[in-house]
Amino acid sequence: MRRIGRHVVIWLTYKGIIRIGIGLLVVVLTGLVLTHSMPSTKTWSYWTLPLSGKTIAIDAGHGGVDGGAVSKQGVIEKDLNLAIALYLRDYLQQAGAIVVMTREGDYDLATGDARAYSKRKTEDLKRRVAVIKESKPAAVISIHMNSIPSTKWSGAQTFFDPANHPDNRILATFIQNEIKRNLENTTRVAATVKDVYVLKAIDSIPTALVEVGFLSNPGESQRLADAEYQRQVAASIYNGVLRYAAGEKLSGNVLQDEVTTK
Repeated sequence: MRRIGRHVVIWLTYKGIIRIGIGLLVVVLTGLVLTHSMPSTKTWSYWTLPLSGKTIAIDAGHGGVDGGAVSKQGVIEKDLNLAIALYLRDYLQQAGAIVVMTREGDYDLATGDARAYSKRKTEDLKRRVAVIKESKPAAVISIHMNSIPSTKWSGAQTFFDPANHPDNRILATFIQNEIKRNLENTTRVAATVKDVYVLKAIDSIPTALVEVGFLSNPGESQRLADAEYQRQVAASIYNGVLRYAAGEKLSGNVLQDEVTTK
């Protein structure tokens, strides 16, 4: 650049012209990308995670002095419930959900004053329900294990209380369908149950109880103790929650006769 009288004369080299041209091209292309790629307020929903803004409560059954069922190999229900619950929590959080857990360690929710086992158990259950209701979740998943005197029974099954929220059936069915599809080791379908305190007490929120398997079955007990299998179970439950949250509709009659469980 050089001043000549009142005028300023700018000399550009060939390389300088190329650099300016590239700079202008970058500016133009950036503008086009931003204009066509950034979502408007009408399309922003397509950029959000599938469970964004939703709260999901997970109840890992038992804990602390209440170990739940125990297999002949010494596998304790409370530990399996928590392991699967933690995997499920991670899946749900990755999908954008706010996850509330009734416990994240080996403890119950009863106070130190409740020393008698039955009293402590009752207080623990009431506090779990209180934690869940206070969080106002979109859905509740309670995780347990099954155990009966016979060793021949196996397979996960999802239960719901038909007398409470009308979506209980939908949520439980989607979870059970995903368990059947992904684990490929059960033909069980979602079933009704009326004697489970947590399901009865949570009457205004869609709630499902997943009995993940039978600790009384030696083969299944061994699978349930495997971390990879636990992740598969959690992923199946997660996929069922996704289908429910997406508003998918049920088709056909998928219910068994009413059964009872612990």
